[in-house]
Amino acid sequence: MGTCARARVLAAYSWDAHLGRLDALLDVAREPAVAPPCARDAADHDPRPLVVHVVYRFQVGGLENGVVNLINRLPVSRFRHAVVALTDCDPAFCRRVVHGDVHFVSLHKPPGHGVKLYPALFRLFSELRPAVVHTRNLAALEAVVPAWAAGVPVRVHGEHGWDVSDPDGTRRRFQWMRRLYRPFVTHYIPLSDHLLRYLNTSVGVGAACMTRICNGVDTQRFRPGVRGREVLAGSPFEGDDLCVIGTVGRLEPIKDPMNLLRAFVQLLRRAPQLARRLRLMIVGDGSLRAELEAEIAREGVGACVWLAGERRDVPEAMRALDVFVLPSRAEGISNTILEAMACGLPVIATRVGGNAELVIEGETGRLVPAGDSAALADALACYVEDGRMMQQHGQAARRRAEAEFSIDGMVARYAQLYESLLSAAGRPVPAT
Repeated sequence: MGTCARARVLAAYSWDAHLGRLDALLDVAREPAVAPPCARDAADHDPRPLVVHVVYRFQVGGLENGVVNLINRLPVSRFRHAVVALTDCDPAFCRRVVHGDVHFVSLHKPPGHGVKLYPALFRLFSELRPAVVHTRNLAALEAVVPAWAAGVPVRVHGEHGWDVSDPDGTRRRFQWMRRLYRPFVTHYIPLSDHLLRYLNTSVGVGAACMTRICNGVDTQRFRPGVRGREVLAGSPFEGDDLCVIGTVGRLEPIKDPMNLLRAFVQLLRRAPQLARRLRLMIVGDGSLRAELEAEIAREGVGACVWLAGERRDVPEAMRALDVFVLPSRAEGISNTILEAMACGLPVIATRVGGNAELVIEGETGRLVPAGDSAALADALACYVEDGRMMQQHGQAARRRAEAEFSIDGMVARYAQLYESLLSAAGRPVPAT
């Protein structure tokens, strides 16, 4: 880090700067609250501890799906929940939460540091009086400061992975930011071993202050097709003789869908005869859609590629594939890999983040370098040319998902951690 950059970081994220922000919090303590009245009533009369989940944005995404799964499956008799999005909560996505007493708050954060939201967050936490504030990823980490100032007894932070601006976690500025917020965090939840090591070595979090909890998958909802690959509603790929490769994810640079498209095109160039039966399905939407459409037109593969858009029937989309690919530039523990495994698909993934903790090379799938379309094309060719191996790896992936990545086990570990932290803070969860 250069001298000027270091000076800017120290100025923005120094203790003096934070003390000034905390002084501002105290100045607004008497301002009107922003909590919904029904939420305040619940805080007054409901003995269940309130867990407030703070995210940057609550919309379709792997991290957000994990929040939904956790809220829907934690014992309703023991916990209640609220979701706070620093930017916006998508109403359609909020409807995936099945409990009617969950409150959603959008704070409409503008770009830049979240200090402008400190007063609103302070008032919100003061009114809701949560027992736990659970922030996720760096974009929401700053909320632990107003949570601490508001007297929230347990402040948990989950590290789910890095974004496109820091795909390998090496940017010193972001390490400094995490170190600065460390005193305000009660406990950390890294989702993978590589994130646990990062928090320990780069941020200085001790082992006693971390609990690794891997994502889980609903193996009843995500299951193999009864007769192999199924046809997805609206899909142009119906022939039994086809081999459908696909991915599910946001069309954003961090997910690198262009790398998959280029690998697919390379494979067709190597073996033009595959154009008769090889197909690519990309499920998801985002800022790269127009660029992908232009590349498809430029390469003349429109008959072989389907951009399916954002869909809610993800299990059915998975069952419409023969091979699943995750071409991301960075990942934590990928929900979509787990969902593909549960659907009995072999998985080709980039060797980033926690992907190697999920995919067993040569047994449940293949791992390739990020951004290497030639290596990805090679891995695709292995399955296209060997249907027996495709089937064996898919079956092994399903067995691994069932044995090691149960969603019920994941939820139980979160419940146990919340309860132990609350007990240590003198706020035991009431017996049911």
